[in-house]
Amino acid sequence: MVFKKITLIGTSPESFDAATQDALDRAEDTLNNVKWIEVDDLGVEVASVDDPQYQAEVTVAFELED
Repeated sequence: MVFKKITLIGTSPESFDAATQDALDRAEDTLNNVKWIEVDDLGVEVASVDDPQYQAEVTVAFELED
């Protein structure tokens, strides 16, 4: 088995958990064989937005197809 990792940043106006889930949902919608994610960094965007935006930077690992 060979895996590839990519970085995604999920966002949510609700929470860090929701931002992480946003990234995972997008990964599962667009990638095959997602195996795990690692939460690398959390942040809150406060500039240029009316309400704070929670952000979760995650590394997504998925298995490459043969």
